[in-house]
Parts: sequence; structure tokens; C-alpha cells
Amino acid sequence: MKLKFLSVLALGAMMMSCGGEKAKEEVATPAKEDVKTEVKTEAVKVDPMTDKGVGPIKTLTLGDIDDAMVAEGEKIYKSKCTACHKISKRFVGPGLKGVTERRTPEWIMNMMLNPEVMVVENEAAKQL
Repeated sequence: MKLKFLSVLALGAMMMSCGGEKAKEEVATPAKEDVKTEVKTEAVKVDPMTDKGVGPIKTLTLGDIDDAMVAEGEKIYKSKCTACHKISKRFVGPGLKGVTERRTPEWIMNMMLNPEVMVVENEAAKQL
């Protein structure tokens, strides 16, 4: 008798634990309100041909072309610059064709020597 009673009790417990196919009621939670904070900053327009950038170069006077320096610069360009820059089209960085017509020599040198600071502090560099 005990065995039958325990068997029926165990069977009932198993059936209760499996339960029926009652749909669970979803508890409605209030939706979180998205709060958007807009920060408007007005960029100061700077003439790119007067912007000297941020870095060690304050003035630069272009002299005659030195063929030895051109050869050295070409080696450096091929080893360090071609990963991001192409001459006439945008790759990772902007195309370099005509850069001397768009930027001052000081800005170009500061961008090459100090790119991390330039992209943070110089508006023209940020837009690249």
C-alpha cells in the first residue's frame, strides 16, 4: 500500500513539474525612455592655406629640390605611407595628389610628424 501511494505521489509530482502548456503571462515593464543630449559645436572656419596645424613646425620655407632627399623621401613613402595613402584617390587616408595646393607646407609637415595630436586638435585633420 505504501509503495502504491508513493508511486502515485511521485507520478503526480512529475506530472505537476512538467506542467501543462499554459502560456506564461508576460509582465509588462515600463519602457526606458531614450534621453538624447545634443551637443552643438560650431566649427570655426579656417582658411586651409593659412592653417599651420598643431606640432613642432611653425614656419617652413621651401627651397630647391634636392635629388638625394627626393630618393630618401620616396623610400620612406613606399615603406610607411602607401599602406594608407594612394596618389590620386582616397584609400584609408586621403589621396595625396594636389595636397600642396590644399594645405600649407607647415600643416603637411605637422601632419606627418604629429598625426595623433593633429587628428584630435586640428579641425581640418579631424575631417579627413
